[in-house]
Amino acid sequence: MDSALSSVFLELLLREAAAVEFERPLLEARAQGRPPRELAELDEHKALALQVRALLERRRRREAELSALVDTVGDLATLREIDAVLEAIVRRARELLDADVAYMTLNDEERGDTYMRVTYGSVSARFQQLRLPLGAGLGGLVAQTAAPYVTADYAADARFQHTDEIDGGVSEEGLVAILGVPMRLGTRVQGVLFAANRSARPFTRQEVTLLGSLAAHASVALDNTRLLGETRAALEELGAVNTVVRRHSESLERAAEAHDRMTEVILRGGDLDDLAGVVAEVLGGELAILDADGHRLAAVGAIAEVASLAGAAVAGNGLGRATRHGEHWVLAAGAGSEALCTLVLHAPGELSETDTRILERAGVVTSLLLLFRRSLAQAEGRVRGELLEDLLSRGVEDPVTVRQRAKRLGVDLDAAHVLVVLTCPPRQRERAAQWSAAQAAACGGLAAQREDNVTLLIGGDHPGDTARRMARELGAYLGVPVTGGGAGPVAGPQRVPEAYAEAQRCASALLALGRAGDGASAAELGFVGLLVGADRDVGAFVADTIGALLEYDRRRGTALVRTLESYFDAGANAVRAAEALHVHVNTVTQRIARIAQVLGAGWQRPERSLELQLALRLHRLQGPPATHTAAANSVVRAHGPGPGRAGA
Repeated sequence: MDSALSSVFLELLLREAAAVEFERPLLEARAQGRPPRELAELDEHKALALQVRALLERRRRREAELSALVDTVGDLATLREIDAVLEAIVRRARELLDADVAYMTLNDEERGDTYMRVTYGSVSARFQQLRLPLGAGLGGLVAQTAAPYVTADYAADARFQHTDEIDGGVSEEGLVAILGVPMRLGTRVQGVLFAANRSARPFTRQEVTLLGSLAAHASVALDNTRLLGETRAALEELGAVNTVVRRHSESLERAAEAHDRMTEVILRGGDLDDLAGVVAEVLGGELAILDADGHRLAAVGAIAEVASLAGAAVAGNGLGRATRHGEHWVLAAGAGSEALCTLVLHAPGELSETDTRILERAGVVTSLLLLFRRSLAQAEGRVRGELLEDLLSRGVEDPVTVRQRAKRLGVDLDAAHVLVVLTCPPRQRERAAQWSAAQAAACGGLAAQREDNVTLLIGGDHPGDTARRMARELGAYLGVPVTGGGAGPVAGPQRVPEAYAEAQRCASALLALGRAGDGASAAELGFVGLLVGADRDVGAFVADTIGALLEYDRRRGTALVRTLESYFDAGANAVRAAEALHVHVNTVTQRIARIAQVLGAGWQRPERSLELQLALRLHRLQGPPATHTAAANSVVRAHGPGPGRAGA
């Protein structure tokens, strides 16, 4: 045989010619009339060339398939979302098998069936929503048996359990040939991967193996994606837990810092203002601390009047629980069932759980501080009360010991003191005693409870002013009128009992005069003070009452004092007074006008008139006129003409 004819087949193989072209050399040889032996040999060469071509084609296709599988694995390795992984699997299956449709079903372990998860190339909505019972249809059988199945004509294949739902979906999609392979992970089937044609097509064993390889890679990729999702979810959960732990740790550190700062305030002897400042700074707001009756004990910031919240906090939530009331957070705190204080916080926005706990801890610390102060005040009050009680009831048997006891309490009994007796209702006696003990401790004095009264011995020179102030403050604290009598000033422990008796009589006189809720000293009560006063200083009373008239007569040689006496003796009748004085009535009228100028307005009011008549009578009883005038002058120079009395 001609070697040129043989080499033609090699050239056809080199240029990857179509199979039909391998018939051309044999046809040409026949046309040339070649002998039968050469034609037979040439036919053998053609057959060998076609076999080589088929082998090369299979290897090329296998290489393409392997390359496609490698590309698929690479694609799947870069995907992280499950939907993207499933879509990539189905799309590559359709491309590798050159099928009309590719789709995937996944097993539903809860429902015990398999459902359509992803389709590629599908046009039927019914087909895309199919659910297959395990064992029904080709896919159900593959999912149940974990073995691949292939059919060239699904509708006519009796190996499968046909259902109207499945057959209707397959028919609507127009599928004829179907290949399904299981997506296994170990012994567990996750789903089924399909390739299908809308015309009859026999799927080769090689295609079954190819789709199975893709399904195996897809199963691993799908499981990796699931594990990655679970890992990501676990990491997110771990991050969330870590955030919670960090926030909790920060909250604990913040609460511990607040507790340390509040403890430091207590240990260094701070008061409620210091404690309120720390709490307000930590919580970032304005804070008020109220006592059990709603009176403000301490405040930080311009917080409004919130006394009404004290009772609401106790009644609504009990002790130790912080709750919101409008723009304020309110906490009632105490010991046992006794409410000692109320904390009112005005802070922007909501309080975190940590801030709420800090506020509640502040209530505990405030209660402890108040209890400590109460215990200290009670102990100190008992000591101060015992000393004052000894001074009032036993007298001063040992002045040195008394002075030493007072000195240990910070009280100098030899300095000027005033004694105040305060009367209050019996039901308020205990609270009044607590208040007086606190006042005595703050003022460096003594306080005791005697009978129905509260007695204070505190430094000062003005008993009337002190009595009024104490009565006003105690009345405001108790919410009821309090009457105060003052006496003094006294220096030395020996005069304390005498001052107490006078202050007590003065308080009783105020109540008898209808002046409950007021305070005064004996000197301020006029002739009543003369009656209740211990010293009964007649000269000072005369000077305070008519001293200005006596001085006017002395300097001008007038007779205003005698005219005033006659005027009163005549029943305030100017005519009869003129007859008694042997002067014209106009003279009496002029003198009365001058008296009004000297004594000031209101001298004819009944109580003032009574004081003037008493002073005139005492002046007459004191002795000769010269003596009277000299005594009055000395008193006037010492005390002045008296409040509200004008000079000549």
